[in-house]
Amino acid sequence: MPLVDLDTLPDDARTWVFGATPALDGSAAERLLADVDAHLVDWKAHGEPLTVARTLVEGRFLVVAVDQRTAGASGCSIDGLFRALQRAESGYGVSLVAGGRVFWRDTNGVVQGGGRDVFREDAARGAVTRDSLVFDTTVNTLGALRREFERPAARSWHAQLLQGVSATP
Repeated sequence: MPLVDLDTLPDDARTWVFGATPALDGSAAERLLADVDAHLVDWKAHGEPLTVARTLVEGRFLVVAVDQRTAGASGCSIDGLFRALQRAESGYGVSLVAGGRVFWRDTNGVVQGGGRDVFREDAARGAVTRDSLVFDTTVNTLGALRREFERPAARSWHAQLLQGVSATP
């Protein structure tokens, strides 16, 4: 099944967001997307081709979405996607599928990423506040991505990491 444009998929499309650490620059981003495309054009679940889209947001977030109305991704097909991304990681010197990472905009608007400990340290020194924009990589539908992916930390699960942090530095 050929890839489709992400904007053509419905809000209920199943979605995965993979945060890249570190961010990918132009040429590395293009090569990664080409590698991902090579997997996605043949991506199937139980022999059925999947209607799928992908994009890379800000060189940081690989978004893959599947239109479940045609055929839904199965456990085995999802495992295959994760294996393909794990293979790609070493070729680009990035981490894509590791858990426990947090992404936020710093005071200059640049997307930062790191462990929860790094996020808490930045909060303790005032570089991250309850008003700081954070990215929720746990969204699992395209509608949630469109509405809730980037929002103030106070309105996200990230708020629990900011216990005692004020709204402004």
